[in-house]
Formats: sequence, structure tokens, C-alpha cells
Amino acid sequence: MLLHPVPASENEVAIEIKKSRFIARASRVDDRQQAKECLQRMRDDYPDARHHCWAYLLGDATASCDAAMNDDGEPSGTAGKPILNVLRHKGVGNIMVVVARYFGGIKLGAGGLTRAYSSAAEAVMSTLAVVQHEPVLEERLRCEFSQEQLVRHWAAVHGATISEPVYSQNVTLTLRLSERDGPALTDFCRSNGVVIESEDRC
Repeated sequence: MLLHPVPASENEVAIEIKKSRFIARASRVDDRQQAKECLQRMRDDYPDARHHCWAYLLGDATASCDAAMNDDGEPSGTAGKPILNVLRHKGVGNIMVVVARYFGGIKLGAGGLTRAYSSAAEAVMSTLAVVQHEPVLEERLRCEFSQEQLVRHWAAVHGATISEPVYSQNVTLTLRLSERDGPALTDFCRSNGVVIESEDRC
């Protein structure tokens, strides 16, 4: 998987449309649990807002593996979907945008709401700082004592990091490496009789 942009830091912008105030916050989230926590922080920070509408994209925005949205009481399709459409258009992954709305007394109508939530999401995304993120694999390897230095050499050559080894009847090493080097590690392990016990993407 190639590099893709993700938020460098949290960003928040407020806009006003026909006396309704929309506060949009963009945050980096790497999984659904972080998305839930992000939403709860927004609710805690703006507890008296009438709505907390949101959308998130996990993974590469151009080929996102997970996306979700919620209108939080606004008419169906007028809040979460417009926010999600902006996220897809901007091409930033691992991101959640929550928009809190304070009702100003003037009804906006379905079209007005859609434009308002789109505008809030656009506003926060237009000033969002991003960095390039490369997916990482975490692999746990089991090898013989005589193979440890061979594994460590491979890790050094490929820029992988190794956590503290566990020594028992053999050696267990946990490697963190670029996802693009995953196939090379698999080939190396097969060729040298090293066992891959587990893997995880982060």
C-alpha cells in the first residue's frame, strides 16, 4: 500500500449560517474505537449543541476499507453524507470530522442543511495540516538461537525495528516494518525456516 495523507494534528473551525453555528473538528482516528472516543470528546466539549453529526474514513481515502456517518437527528442524508463526501473528495485518510450545530432559530431546509454541513466540513479540511502515512506491519517471529543475528541483519537492512526478544526454547522477536516490505519478510522467513507467528496492521 502506498503512502497516503492523514491529519498531522487536530483542527477546529466554526462558521455561522443563518444564525445557526456549526463547529467542525477534524481528528486523526486509526480505528472505530478512536472514532467513538473522538465523538465523545466533541459531545463533552459542546454538550449543549443540538446535533453532533459526523463521518469518518479509515485507511487510504482513495480505497478506504472502512467508512461510516451519522446524521444525529438531522433529516436523513443532510449531515453525515455531506461530511463524508467532503472527506472522500479531499483524499485524506484515517480521519473523522464531527460537526456540532447550535440552532439559531431559522430553519435551513434539507438543501440548506446539506450545504451547511458541507461548508463546515470544507472549512475545517481547508486548513487541516496533513502528513504522509505509510501502513506498518507488526510481525512476531520465532527462530532458533543461531538465526537471531540473521533476522536482526535483515531488519537493519530493511529499516525494521525489533522489540525486546523473548528467550525460551527458541527466540521470539517482534518486528515493526513498512507494509511494502511484508512480502520480502515472508520470503526471507520461508527461505531460512523462520516462523511468522502473527501479524497486525497499524
